Amino acid sequence: MYKILIIDRCSFTRLGLEAWLQQINGGSTSFLVTPLNSLLLAKAHIESWQPHLVIADFAAFQHDLKQSHFLPALLAVCEQRSRLIRLQSEPLTFKNVGEEVAKNAPIEKLRHQVLTALYSWPKTHPAPIATPLLTRQEEKVLSLWMEGVSNQAIASEMQITGKTVYTYKCNIRMKLKVENRFSPFIPSAKSVE
Repeated sequence: MYKILIIDRCSFTRLGLEAWLQQINGGSTSFLVTPLNSLLLAKAHIESWQPHLVIADFAAFQHDLKQSHFLPALLAVCEQRSRLIRLQSEPLTFKNVGEEVAKNAPIEKLRHQVLTALYSWPKTHPAPIATPLLTRQEEKVLSLWMEGVSNQAIASEMQITGKTVYTYKCNIRMKLKVENRFSPFIPSAKSVE
């Protein structure tokens, strides 16, 4: 089984890539695909889930002050643990890691690079951690939290109580191993290097 992580801000792109990967997989269960829209969550996911391949479009992230400081640390983790294919429409501001594919490249080129990258790794049996790091509700809370939305606004939008939002935030901090409620927003010493 090959594990693939898709990182992109656009949910349509994430869903489209996931469906396309399942299509080239031929309906087989040899690909396990997880799409994410948070660099903080993606870094933690790579460290714990250890995907064989990461397909990412970092363009929207590198211009977002709340997300961009996670990019160097995420690239370092990718460099150590996973193959990276970057979908690029503009140059990456940070160090050049992984293989680059233009966003307007023919789909056959992307297919070739994905299969080449995957088949260069030995196929593994299902991982002990085959589920996403955060639940969909926790991902939604994290996304709104990182946009600066208040607990009450998150509760209202998700139709849950403020106490439930607080519980989700505690679970997110525990799963992502962050010390306090401000950690997701403060660049670490490693990411500033």
